[in-house]
Amino acid sequence: MILTVTLNAALDITHHLHRMRPHGSNRVRAVAERAGGKGVNVARILHALGHPTVVTGLAGGLTGRAVRAELASAGLADRMLPIAGESRRTVAVVEESVGDTTILLEPGPVVSAEEWARFLGHVDTLLPDATAVVLSGSLPRGLPEDAYAHLLRLAHTRGVPAVLDADGAALSTALSAGPALVKPNADELTAATGLSDPVAAARALHAAGAEAVVASLGADGLLAVTAQGAWRARSPERLAGNPTGAGDAAVAALTLGLVTGEPWPDRLAEAVALSAAAVAAPLAGDFDPDVHRALRSLVEVRPFRPSPPFATEESVPCP
Repeated sequence: MILTVTLNAALDITHHLHRMRPHGSNRVRAVAERAGGKGVNVARILHALGHPTVVTGLAGGLTGRAVRAELASAGLADRMLPIAGESRRTVAVVEESVGDTTILLEPGPVVSAEEWARFLGHVDTLLPDATAVVLSGSLPRGLPEDAYAHLLRLAHTRGVPAVLDADGAALSTALSAGPALVKPNADELTAATGLSDPVAAARALHAAGAEAVVASLGADGLLAVTAQGAWRARSPERLAGNPTGAGDAAVAALTLGLVTGEPWPDRLAEAVALSAAAVAAPLAGDFDPDVHRALRSLVEVRPFRPSPPFATEESVPCP
């Protein structure tokens, strides 16, 4: 099974409306409520693809109980650890007329040092049954900025490859722990390295300790820099819809490719097709199977030869 870790789990609330009228009243056409957070979204995709997965993380209060109840109703294996604080909610407002989404993110609970220590022990009991672990999303307040580095070291001890999808200090402090893959977006690449060129920035993260770097570049698809080579992958068309869970769908595909040992071009083609299919679905954590099938063979994956490493000491993240 693949273990997904969501430290800042959420109850995702999605409102669909024709068009947002700022500073005025807006009539909502439809509303949905479900468990969320990046790791939960990854688990939903894996579950829909028929791959065994277990969801863990931190969940507390009435919102946390709602998160766990929805996980159960969705058929997802729940090993969340209860905490005292109230889990967060997120609100996504989807404007159907323009294909745009506005997202409001609550900060989440404050996690105590004792709760964090209990969680580390909890994850350690789950890792022996895992073929891979996905660490993704923001850190709740109270956790150390190197929280993911601690989890990566646990995974290494158990011989479990880890995929990391984080940003800021949570990303930069984890690189020296050697994640099997990191998946930043373009803004996160620049923030982590100070480099505006995504290829140079991806090489910097690779040099800092990540075994592979796959960057999502929006309409420009995916950029991969690995020890086996470098590739660009792009969808033949840009789809309108809800992009909230597109990156999580890519992480799900890349993690499956890591577990099965698929060649990198195949992993990237699947990640692009699945992320595009997620945009075509109304809710984060879902994907449109017809779009996925239609695009899978049409994704263009091209190798390229990046220039030799040239990043200065200041431009490489220093954990």
